This record gives sequence, C-alpha cells and structure tokens, in this order.
Amino acid sequence: MWALGTAKLFAVLVCMVCANDRYHPEQRGPRASFVPQSELTRQYWENDAQEAIRKLKHFGYGSGVGKARNVVMFLGDGMSNPTVNAARALLGQRNNKTGEETQLSFEAFPTVGMSKTYCVNAQVADSACSATAYLCGVKANSGTLGVTAAVPRRDCQASLTSSVQLDSIAAWALADGRDAGIVTTTRVTHASPAGSYANAADRNWENNAQVNQAGHDPELCRDIAYQLVHSEPGKHFKVILGGGRREFLPLGTRDDEGTAGRRTDNRNLIQEWQTDKANRNVSFKYIWNKEQLNSANSDLPEYMLGLFEGSHLQYNLEANKTTEPTLTELTETAIKMLSRNEKGFFLFVEGGRIDHAHHDNMVELALDETLELHSAVAKATEMLSEEDSLIVVTADHAHVMAYNGYSSRGRDILGPSGNVDSHGKPFMTLSYINGPGFRSHENGARADVTQEPTFRSVRWQAHVDVPLGSETHGGDDVAVYARGPHHQLFSGVYEQSHLPHRMAYVACIGRGQHACNGATVPAPYIVTRIFQYKYDEAAGMSVFLSKIQELQCQLKQMGEEISDKLIITKILMSLPEEYKHFISAWESASDDKQTLDNLVARLLNEELRFKDKNEEPASSSSAFTVKCFYTSL
Repeated sequence: MWALGTAKLFAVLVCMVCANDRYHPEQRGPRASFVPQSELTRQYWENDAQEAIRKLKHFGYGSGVGKARNVVMFLGDGMSNPTVNAARALLGQRNNKTGEETQLSFEAFPTVGMSKTYCVNAQVADSACSATAYLCGVKANSGTLGVTAAVPRRDCQASLTSSVQLDSIAAWALADGRDAGIVTTTRVTHASPAGSYANAADRNWENNAQVNQAGHDPELCRDIAYQLVHSEPGKHFKVILGGGRREFLPLGTRDDEGTAGRRTDNRNLIQEWQTDKANRNVSFKYIWNKEQLNSANSDLPEYMLGLFEGSHLQYNLEANKTTEPTLTELTETAIKMLSRNEKGFFLFVEGGRIDHAHHDNMVELALDETLELHSAVAKATEMLSEEDSLIVVTADHAHVMAYNGYSSRGRDILGPSGNVDSHGKPFMTLSYINGPGFRSHENGARADVTQEPTFRSVRWQAHVDVPLGSETHGGDDVAVYARGPHHQLFSGVYEQSHLPHRMAYVACIGRGQHACNGATVPAPYIVTRIFQYKYDEAAGMSVFLSKIQELQCQLKQMGEEISDKLIITKILMSLPEEYKHFISAWESASDDKQTLDNLVARLLNEELRFKDKNEEPASSSSAFTVKCFYTSL
C-alpha cells in the first residue's frame, strides 16, 4: 500500500513537472532590471560592429581584390520570413505552378544571413529605431530616428547635442564624393527613408505642426520634411522618389490631386527645394505623376524630387497604373540618375507598404507588395554589375503573420488550409496572431470566414486570434540577402546595426575599416579558397583559370607555395562531364607536356572548340592573360 501510494505521488509530481516545463511559467517576468549604460552610446555599437568585421577578416571573409563602387539597399518593411515564403508561393501560383518551389529574385543571391532587430529599450522593433540601426549603425530607442539611445522618445532637448546625433551610410557616401538617393512607396518623411537623413526624437515629427503638438519649438527641433530639404545630408540627395506631399505644403493649400497641406509655418518646402537647386545653379525637376516621370527619363536633371501622392503611394493592386509609377519604375529611374557619378553611389529603396497591409491583416496586399519589391530587385540586378555593385536586401522587423496548417502541395496560398479546427470550421493557411481582423466567437466556436461576402477581396482581413486596433510587429530575426563584392560578409547571425558598417567596409567609405585598406588574410584560407572555387560555365573558362592563378599568386607574394601539380589536379577535378575526353588525353600526355601554362592554353582552346561546335561566338574574354601581382586582401 505504501509503495502504491508513493508511486501515485511520484506520478503526480512527474505530471506537475511536465505541465510546468511545457509552458515554462518560471520564465515569466523581467530578467534584467536595466539596460547597460554603454548601449546608450554611439561608440558601443560602432565598436561592436568593427570588432565583428575584424573577426570575419581573421577567417578570411571580406578578403580579396575589388570594392563596391555602388551600394543599393532594398528594405522590405515588415518583410518577415513567413512573408517571403508565402509571397514566393503566390508568385508561383500566379504562374500556374504549385508555388512552393518558386524563387524570388533576391533568394538567388549567393549569401544569406540573419539580423537581430531589437531596439535598446524594446524587444520588438519599430521602423524608426531599426532604420537608425541599419542606416546609421547604432541601435536606438523605439520611435527615435538618427539619434543614440541617450535620447528618450519625444525629448527634443536631449536630441540637440551633437554627440547623440548620428550620420548615415548615405552621408558617408556623399562625403566620399559619391551620390545618394532614396526611393520608397511610403511618404519620403516616413521612418525608414528618414533614417538616411534625419535626426529626430520622434518619428512622427514629419512636419512642423507635429513638433508643435508635442509641445516643442520647431525652430529648435526641425521637422523631418524640413531636414530633407534644408539640412545635411538630405539636401544633397540627387534623387528623392516616394509620397508625402502633405508634409511639405502649408495649411490652406492643396496639391495637384487635392490633398491638403499640413504645415502651420506657411512654408512650401517643395518650392523651397526648387529654389535651393536654382540658387546652386544645378538642373532639377519636381514631378508628381507617371507621365512626368517618363518625360524626365528622356532628359534627366542633376536633381529630381518626385512626390506621387499626398501620403503613401497606393497599394500596387489598387493603384492607377496610368498615373502612379511602380516601385520598379522608380528604382530604374533612380539608378539611371545616380549611375552618372563615376565614383559611385548609395541608394536606399523601400517597399514600405508590406508593413501597412500586415498591420491591417490584409494578407494579399502584403504579399503583392513583397512581389513588387522582388521585381524592383530584379531590375537592379539587371542594371548593375555584380563585379562593382553590392546589393543588400533585408527587412527592418517581422510581423505576426503565421504560415500554418498541413496544406497539400500547391494549395491556394490565400485560401483555407484544407483542415478544420476542433469545431469543424475551416482555417486559413495564412492568419495573424493579433490585429483588427478578429471575429467574435459564437457558442465558443470561430466564425467560418470563408462564408463572408468579402472573402478573398484584396482588402479582406485574415483570421486573427487576439483583437487589436492594429496588428503588431514581430520580434523574429529577419533575413539579409547579399550579392556583389564581399557578399560573404553578410552571412551569419548578427546585430542589425552591423549592416551599414559591413556595407561601408565593402564600399570603402565611412570611419571604420575598409576592404581596400590592404588587410591580409591567413595563407591557409587562400589555399582553402583555391580548392573550393568552382568552374562556372556561365562565367567561362578564362574567368575560372584567372581566379585560380590569381589566388596562387597571392600565396607566392606571402612567401607561401602551392605546387603547379596541385593546381593542375584542382583544375582537372573541377571540369564538367563534357571535358572527360580532354582529361583522358591530358593524362596520357608525356610529363614534359603536363605544365600549368600548357593546361591553361589547351583548356581555352577547348572552350573555343565547344563554342564553335555549338555555333556560338567566341568570347572576347578568351584572350587570357594572368599577371602575378600583389593583391591586397
């Protein structure tokens, strides 16, 4: 009896432990009573980023020749990983495929990493503190722009000290003689683009009236629109394309489409922008519709300001395509504008309305806006060389859209999962944890949303668990996709504030370390690179052989040797199946014929033979010359 009672007690205790462990209630509550004071400084985050670069260089990342003349940063506002996954499926299904196997343009980039998005004072970021991180390289407080975490939100006075004001990678590019610009589907004064030029204690201070309403003097704490037109670095941006005319116009006036101005200082900042450019004796154009954009493309000015809506641009699925340009068209114009500077440029491009659609639980609009970003990235990769242009695609924060259920392959990504809940009601493959799309339960059961009259309209709100006026951001890490010089630097998991420092390293701008400073890399890493480097048929034999011999030359300059025989073995092992007869012939040749120079010459001739056989023109790159020179790694 005693043994049986003990066994029952043990079983109860085990169940209690299991139940307790399942949901980890002991983890509730704050784990730290304060944020380290060091995190309130610029130096903490800059040192953190530079130390990470030093570690990457130690392992050989960021080594080799070349730098990024151009840097384009694409930002999908709120583009969480489930958003990318679902958008990929939607793109495929729009093209009569099952969808899951589809690849977005930036998913083809050779490097992907993850960035941690938290703010100094918040687990889940907003678009302002995150913009400060990925554009200025310093983490800040939620709601603040271009200032350190020593500035509490809405504290005008605290933001006026120069030591807390931050400059962005756009300013670093301008200081190097390059050009800079911004493109967005939101207001150009909205949090994400404003991170490239503004210093503000509150992201909402887009016009002077909002500074006044917060109880501060707009002459002391300048509003964001004013900073874009009159302050460094915004007034030097060669191209500014987006929405938000209302923030630039005074009360009592209306723009060309009837939107009322919101400024109470009687200033017309659009006119002041034009006056500034005229006084500087530079060519400029202000445009506000697609027709004017098309016209400007035929005769590009030195400076362009395009404001295509009173507030944000319309959602792509709802926009009038005859009057409002797409994100892809805006991106193409911006790259054309900036590419005229031989030194290069920095361009920030935001697909900002992904975020807005998620906040309203409008899943189809969110995914379609993601596909608009995908198209804009594709256009940029088409226009810019991978050799001298770094393209980075990422998000500022996540959202709480869930991709769930056990749907069969190829099932409509915007429809129900095919499963039912415990009450027999269908549920959507894509739903939200919280937001305005909550439906009241009847008799303890959810509503059948598929029976709603607006079901599957573009503004239909997906199912929600927790009722809120606006869906929240998510605290997930977000993906970073990179293509171009030193793209490997963007692999791994790191602070979001590392991003501009790594971009600046590759572009050789800013205050930190630069790829072109001649840092060396361990010889064993170069040996590893030689044996990992693969033949790419699209690039051609000459590129492959040139790279192998370049790495061999680097070793020689470091006093290290790798024999020609090993290099020959590496090259032969890398050749595709179509070269099997060539390999047999080579191995049968006498030893005096098996030299590296002979192999290079014969392979180039063999490539030409293949091309002639396929009636393809010979590539000019086949005139192959390798020079053994010192390359700074």
